[in-house]
Amino acid sequence: MTDFRPSRFQILPPVVKNLIIINAIMLFAKYALERMGIDLDNYLGLHYWKSQHYHFWQYFTHMFMHGNITHLVFNMFALWMFGSVLENVWGPKRFITFYIISGLGAAFLYMGVIAYQLNVFQHAFEVYQSNPTVDQYGLFIAQHKLQWIPQFMELKAVWENNPNIAGASQRSINLINEYQILRYDESMVGASGAIFGVLFAFGYLFPNTLLYIYFLVPIKAKWFVALYAIVELVALIQNDPTDNIAHFAHLGGMLVAFVLLKIWSKNNRRDFF
Repeated sequence: MTDFRPSRFQILPPVVKNLIIINAIMLFAKYALERMGIDLDNYLGLHYWKSQHYHFWQYFTHMFMHGNITHLVFNMFALWMFGSVLENVWGPKRFITFYIISGLGAAFLYMGVIAYQLNVFQHAFEVYQSNPTVDQYGLFIAQHKLQWIPQFMELKAVWENNPNIAGASQRSINLINEYQILRYDESMVGASGAIFGVLFAFGYLFPNTLLYIYFLVPIKAKWFVALYAIVELVALIQNDPTDNIAHFAHLGGMLVAFVLLKIWSKNNRRDFF
């Protein structure tokens, strides 16, 4: 049975507290090292395995890196709000195990999606190089949603006005290649995969607990989690390249959390906690 007796419930349990401290320290270390010309994201953020910055430890370390203070505060607030309850119920060992597995699982799933997307892009690029015309260039831009990049659109406008302009095809190939390298070197940072796992677990275990959106609108935890999942799924389908959010990592964290909770409940039917 779940026990919320005040004598046992800690507002800031040890694992949650230490996770918040570590994440805060890493963000301030990132800012301090930037002043010295060192980009900590290159070493600890998660990179695609074909990137020059890829290291195997990034599957773990990316969970302690954040893009900025807003990113950190949002994630740490969610960790405290939902994670504190789970740690009080499960205990520190089970909670940190769940947190790390959710984060790692989300990272591996995210990496698989990125690998698929970049392989599709690479194949399309190879096809384009065999016939780099202005029409094919415009089609390539549209298919891969590159309209938000000024250099691509500037070349498209010039090339369409003068289809016989010298060097346009090679310039287009160079631009696409530069963009592909940038995609390889992008880093994913943040505890969001683990946090979304925690959010899902809270909604799964305490489905009828009332949450208050903006502290005013009441909603049951199960519907809050479902709504959040739908929002992330819609954003994933829209695939807006400018939002800079790893939506599949969020959904991946939820998926891993669901599988882990099912395994635990199956192996410990009498006392899930």
